[in-house]
Amino acid sequence: MIFITAKFRVRPEHADRWPEIAADFTRATRAEPGCLWFDWSRSVAEPSEYVLVEAFRDEAAGAAHVQSAHFKAAQQTLPPHLAETPRVVNANVPQDDWSLLGEMAVPGQE
Repeated sequence: MIFITAKFRVRPEHADRWPEIAADFTRATRAEPGCLWFDWSRSVAEPSEYVLVEAFRDEAAGAAHVQSAHFKAAQQTLPPHLAETPRVVNANVPQDDWSLLGEMAVPGQE
């Protein structure tokens, strides 16, 4: 799978509304057949920073995502709400779902 984590520093005046601002893009991406997950989290330490954790089945699914109409629309509609260019980590990972964190295993949930 292609695993991507991106940090979006949103303009402070738009930070509380970011989930709403990105809602159409989020819904459309989650509906892509090759999308495994597409999840936003807000930083506890920096309230104007959102972290996007996303994964796509394979390179073809990732390519389809960046070529989609909703991705192209997001390239136009999201940047005016950002304080800086998002930062990203992108990696190919030889799995297709989350692994269990054995070091913090919950008894009875192995």
